[in-house]
Amino acid sequence: MDSRQHSLSSIRPEISSASIHENMSSDERFQNLVLRPITKLQNDLLVAVFKNYIEKHKCVFYGLSLEKRLDYIENAITKDMKFRNSLKGIIIGLFTVEEYSIYIQNSSALNKRMMHIVKERLISNILLFERPEVLKAV
Repeated sequence: MDSRQHSLSSIRPEISSASIHENMSSDERFQNLVLRPITKLQNDLLVAVFKNYIEKHKCVFYGLSLEKRLDYIENAITKDMKFRNSLKGIIIGLFTVEEYSIYIQNSSALNKRMMHIVKERLISNILLFERPEVLKAV
């Protein structure tokens, strides 16, 4: 095992709920063995990137209801191709060469799985996307 592959594999968190079965599809197996651990590892960066996205888009997000915020997250990930590609890069950049070879064989389906996981991760962190309090002079 080369040093990059070993290093990447060793820093990924284990996800106890991500089970592997004989009957599962290769896409589901890739999702549970590769996408979920990488997304969990990259959680803090994904949150920071989305906070920056909110700021770059005039902080409209902060004025929305919870339901509209969920829609905003979904729309950002599905419709803003520049943002979507940035998110994909954050995940793909931590693939091993072997994993990348698997990924390119079915990238369209795996991209859908990847973006769904990222969306769910951002939604689960929605409380972190509150307007930063402005410091008031005492």
